[in-house]
Order: sequence, then structure tokens, then C-alpha cells
Amino acid sequence: MPTTIEGLLALPWAALTVIVPLAAALLAVPLGVRAVRLGVPIAVLGIAVAALAAAAVFTQGTTVQALGGWDAPLGIRLHVDGLSGALLVMTAVVAGAVMLASRSLFRSASGGETRAGFAFWPLLLFVWAGMNAVFVSADLFNLYVALELLTLAAVALVALEGRPETLAAAMRYLTFALLGSLAYLLGVVLLYVGYGTLDMQLLRALAQPDQLTVAAAALMTAGLMAKTALFPLHAWLPPAHAGAPAPASALLSALVVKASFYIIIRLWFDVLPTAATEELTLLMGVLGGIAIVYGSVLALRQNRLKLIVAYSTVAQLGYLFLMFPLAGGVGAVQPWAAAAWSGGIFHALAHAPAKAAMFLAAGVMAQAVGHDRLEGLRGIAHALPLCVFTFALSSVSIMGLPPSGGFTAKYLLLTAALAGGAWWAAGVILLGGLLAAAYLFRVLNLTLVETDGRQPLTPVARAPQVVALLLAIVSILLGLLSDLPFEFLQLGRPAVAAEGLA
Repeated sequence: MPTTIEGLLALPWAALTVIVPLAAALLAVPLGVRAVRLGVPIAVLGIAVAALAAAAVFTQGTTVQALGGWDAPLGIRLHVDGLSGALLVMTAVVAGAVMLASRSLFRSASGGETRAGFAFWPLLLFVWAGMNAVFVSADLFNLYVALELLTLAAVALVALEGRPETLAAAMRYLTFALLGSLAYLLGVVLLYVGYGTLDMQLLRALAQPDQLTVAAAALMTAGLMAKTALFPLHAWLPPAHAGAPAPASALLSALVVKASFYIIIRLWFDVLPTAATEELTLLMGVLGGIAIVYGSVLALRQNRLKLIVAYSTVAQLGYLFLMFPLAGGVGAVQPWAAAAWSGGIFHALAHAPAKAAMFLAAGVMAQAVGHDRLEGLRGIAHALPLCVFTFALSSVSIMGLPPSGGFTAKYLLLTAALAGGAWWAAGVILLGGLLAAAYLFRVLNLTLVETDGRQPLTPVARAPQVVALLLAIVSILLGLLSDLPFEFLQLGRPAVAAEGLA
């Protein structure tokens, strides 16, 4: 039995995490409306492959696979450690759940094929494949290719329904994404000119904190910030995420924006930690802090449910960037750096299922009412109790309340901020939680009020509500069972994540 298990874990799971959803996407194109039948088997298979890739890391440590037997710099290497393994599993869980929740959607009244019904399945699977390709790539140019595959599929998902406002939102998203790609690619070119390789491991050994390296890192980071929608480069996110169909919004907010953030982490902690300065890391943290407050205030001012959830994403993404000033920039070993790094990554993990569940629940409520304006949600908890409970459970993690995964993440960040004397960051974390409570309780309060003579609701399927609830439960379990994911994240963790940048 041990030999069988070892042989199973020795299979090329890193490559399979990309091959499975990519092959399914190509298969979904000729299947058309019948691609809905792929939902259950691909969801199960994708989760299983991601889990086995993570299991290989858990038992063997960081896994590296040279495609075709050619090692870097001539060949392409795939790399999975605790960070990428955890994100592979979370991506599989969220994408698989969205597939299951979407099986009853995108059908025409006559049962025929619609444009949305045809395009949704291959686009979802291309997003899944692109996410996984980002997480396993060990080369800065391959990361660019994977990120572009992901971006093009995500833009198409925004424009899926073809309404003028969604097409405009998709065009704005595409513009920001292309400008971000150009900045990233220019930085990649500068690094190749300077060092003759784009393999991350080789670059780490060769890179020097000179002007060319710092300029390249700054360009790449700025481009990736645009794709991550960090303030002030966030203008594309609310209309894109709020205008897309609910399952697409769940993918975009829970997963897609994390891919570019993942590359930023790899860039500063794995590839170019020597280029980090106190000024650069502080700038990223300040922008993250502004995003938390600004996104939360705008969420409070919205009168549409999906826009509230979208602006919440702008705010929640800000927490991710607090890890940079809290994890370095002072030129000495910092015992709180590990908490900052782990807290930022844990927040990315906890936010994914919570925000996906929230968007799926919002989509069900909007479908039942016929729109997502807040006045239409008055008293809807009496008709859709499961849906409102899911939204409330997700809110627990978004607000950072115990025992959720969001609480664990923000506790780690707050601990690092207090230990490092970053009182401004601690204040922003606490203020962000209060503002999140304000805009989420505003929604929940409306759903629970008593009403007389309510108009009949459109019948909605049960499956999306159950799947959304399961995702919300995952966000809570990440807090209740935080020991295992926390320990797993430490596998292959770069030294500067424990000692501090610079």
C-alpha cells in the first residue's frame, strides 16, 4: 500500500491541474448546451487532482517538474509548494462549486441553446485552467501567458449577457488589463536583458538591487496592481463584477483577482526580495489601507446588492497588501513577519469561498425579485431563508468575526501590526471590520423586516442555494480548522517570509 500511494503521488499532478480543466474547456466548445453535463464529473475530478497535488507537497515537500525532461533555463519547470498547493485546492473548490451551482442556469425557455449557455462553460473552464497555470508556473514569462489566458476568459464572462452596460464594463476591464499586461511585460523584458533568464529560482540567485531591477519590479508590480484592482486602479472592478452573471461574479471576485496578487507575492518574496525597500513596501500597504476604507465607504453608499458586494471586494483586496509593510522594509529580522505573510495568504484563502457564496446568494435573490435593488429585498428572508442565512454566514468571514477564516487572517495581520508598532495598519484593520459590519448589516436588516402584501417571487432552483451555503460553511471551517491550512502554507515558505523583506 505505501508503494502504491507513493507511486500515485509521484504522478505529474502539477501539469494535470492545468490539463484537466483545459481539456474540459476544449471539449465544452463542440458540446454546446450539452456541456452542462460536464459539471459534476469535472468538478469532482478537478478537486481530486488539486487535492492530490497538495497531498504530494504535504508528504514530499515542494514538488518541481521539468516538462519534457528539460530543466531551466532551456525548459519549463512547474513548481508546487504550500502556497500554490493551497490556492490550487481553493480554486478547485470554488470553481467546482460554481459549476454545480450553474447547472440550472443559462437555459432558454424553449430548451434551446443561448449565447450565454454556449459560452459560459468553456469560459469558466478556461478561467480555472488559467488560474492553475499561474499557480504552478515557475517562469515569469509563462506567468504572463497564463495570466493573459485568464484575463481574456474573465473579460468574456463579464460581457456574457451582451447588455450595453456589461459590454462597457467588459471594455473598461479589458483596457485596464491590457495596460497592466504591458507594464508587466516591460518589466519582464528588463529582467531578461539584465540577467538572461526568467526562471524564478535562477533570477533569485542572480538578481541585484540595482536601478534596472528595481525599475523592472516596480513596472511589474504596477501592472499587476491594475489587474488586482488595488486602489486607485480599481475603477474597472465594481461595474464588471456587478454586471456579470452571478456565477461569473463569484469567479471574478473570489478567484481571478487573486492570480495577479499571487504573482506579486512571488515577485517580492521569492524572486526579488533584495529590491524591496521600506518606501516601496509602505506604499503598497498605504494603498491597501486606502482601499479598505474607500471601498467600504462606497459599499455603504450603494443601493444595489451586487454593487455592495463588488465594492466589498475592493475593500477586502486592500487587506492583502498590508502584508508587505508588516513583513519588511526595515533591514532586520522581524519575528512578526511570518504572521504578516501567513495572515495575508490566509485572507486570500478565506475571502474566496465567502465572496463566492455571497455573490451566488445575491444572484439567487436578484433572480427571485427580478432585480438587485435593495428595496426589492425587504422581507425576502421569509421566502428565501436558506439564501439569506448563506449571505449572513459569508458576512461573518468578510467582517472578520470568529470563528471564521476571515477572523484568523485578520487576527494574524493585526498581531503583526501591533508587534511591529504599525498602529496605522492596526487601526485600518479594525476600522475595516466595523465598516464591513455596517454595509453588510444594512443588507441583512432589510431582508429580515416584516412586510405586508409582498409581490410573488419568481421560483428559483434549490441547488445554487445549497452550493452557496456549502461555500459559506467552508469559509467558517477555515477558521475552526485553521491549524492544518496554516501549517500547510509554511511548506516551501521563502525565508524572507519569516525574517522580513530587505
